[in-house]
Amino acid sequence: MASSIFCSLLGLTLFVGDCSPSTARVPTRATTPETSAPTTPAAAAGLQMGAAQFGKYLPQLQGKRVGLVVNQTSLVGRTHLVDTLLSQGVQVKAIFAPEHGFRGEEADGATIKDGRDTRSGLPVKSLYGKSKKPSADMLADVDVLIFDIQDVGVRFYTFISTMHYVMEAAAEQGKSVIVLDRPNPNGFYVDGPVLEPAHKSFVGMHPIPVVHGLTVGELAQMINGEKWLAGGRQCPLTVVPVAGYTHDTRYELPVRPSPNLPNAHAVLLYPTICLFEGTNVSVGRGTEAPFEMIGAPTQPASRPFSFTPRPTTGSPQPPLNGQKCYGQDLRKLPMAESGGFTLRYLIDFYKQSTAKDKFFGKYFEQLTGTNSLREMVVAGKSEKEIRKAWEPKLSQYKALRKKYLLYPDFK
Repeated sequence: MASSIFCSLLGLTLFVGDCSPSTARVPTRATTPETSAPTTPAAAAGLQMGAAQFGKYLPQLQGKRVGLVVNQTSLVGRTHLVDTLLSQGVQVKAIFAPEHGFRGEEADGATIKDGRDTRSGLPVKSLYGKSKKPSADMLADVDVLIFDIQDVGVRFYTFISTMHYVMEAAAEQGKSVIVLDRPNPNGFYVDGPVLEPAHKSFVGMHPIPVVHGLTVGELAQMINGEKWLAGGRQCPLTVVPVAGYTHDTRYELPVRPSPNLPNAHAVLLYPTICLFEGTNVSVGRGTEAPFEMIGAPTQPASRPFSFTPRPTTGSPQPPLNGQKCYGQDLRKLPMAESGGFTLRYLIDFYKQSTAKDKFFGKYFEQLTGTNSLREMVVAGKSEKEIRKAWEPKLSQYKALRKKYLLYPDFK
């Protein structure tokens, strides 16, 4: 599946540009269209994705049967990793699809079904359906699993949970795992409450904060090193780092990572705005700007902005469908003010809610990873007071994080 044809067929939005340096020699196929490459942001111009560094992982694939945990973000330059490896004669046996599917088109929470990729003929096995963990049957004809999916650096973004289960299955079944690393667009800070064990779920599997400040490769090393896999097992793990990356690098994703994160601005706002998914406030699903607007019918009609969610491709059944929501438009918020985790919107919307008893839902604790955040907001605590409560565990996590860094840290 050549990447640019793959992307154009899916109607994907290219945010910025080619993920690898213009000097990289990347295998392509005849199906790659002849189009000019988009520009690359200056901060990311010198980066080379793990997937583009063939010499660091192709030798490990010789004579091996390979399974690929990939989606629409798994590009080497403008070519999909599936095409790249097939063109190199790698024995790819199966594609494993996470939430949103191999093509990244399915809505959040939608069940992903097994199938077959019509272009390559490879079987596509779901890791977001009946099972989120590869079974022995699913891995029977696989020796090596490659994980190459773009993450956004937030605990409740489920691709890292899929990676956990892939590593766990590999540890149990004697398979090896190669993580081809990619930059973290929210990797320039660490913030939020650390997950408490009572709230562990698929949207939060590890005792890490909301914004964990790690690439998927660094997190994979932490999962393995801290023995967080079932039974304290560890899998044979190789991480191919991003060349030229630091945690100070500002990186805009070249392809939208999921249907409702349409641009770099939404990706920066996501850690903060996603908390509203556990409330009766819409995050803009079913509009042209998900995660860039917030509102609810239970907010004052005097608020300066309103919107009405309607079914869209990415949100066929959006929360508050057809209801007029009063709230706030964040699309004009400067990029420099959008990065960073804040509670100011959550506290403000709770204070102004006309239905405070219905503001929070059960899902809120799964997202935040703690009971205390809801309790303190209801009690009228300030953001400063709330932050003070989660600081001890956050400081402990920051010390742990330094053990697993692969790149120079942010200042």
